[in-house]
Amino acid sequence: MRSGTKPSIGKKTQDYLNSLKQAQDEPQYYYNKPGAIDQLIYQRGLRIKHIYFDKELDLMLVILNNRTVIKRSISDFGRLAQAEPGQLENYENDGIGVHWPGLDEDLGLYGFLKDELASMDISLVA
Repeated sequence: MRSGTKPSIGKKTQDYLNSLKQAQDEPQYYYNKPGAIDQLIYQRGLRIKHIYFDKELDLMLVILNNRTVIKRSISDFGRLAQAEPGQLENYENDGIGVHWPGLDEDLGLYGFLKDELASMDISLVA
């Protein structure tokens, strides 16, 4: 903006638009406010590092970046249970979610953690 030129919008409108931009920069939490699991993921940086499969043992190991291992049965997930070993290994991992393009299956860190806490009878989830 040139010196001496009035802005085309008022100060209140500018402040409002700035607040919207700041809100977009914040992560979208699962339940509109950060719960214990959201804090682990978004504030402490917990991420899925790798997933290992053993079809014969019906075992999926989800390795997190803090060295935690979450064990799940492959048969808990219908599409994964029906998949060939090569299809299981063909996944995309962004750290928070895992996608199997050939199987049209998506699993997320939030769900893994929620299930893990539920199995331990810990009520930290909203």
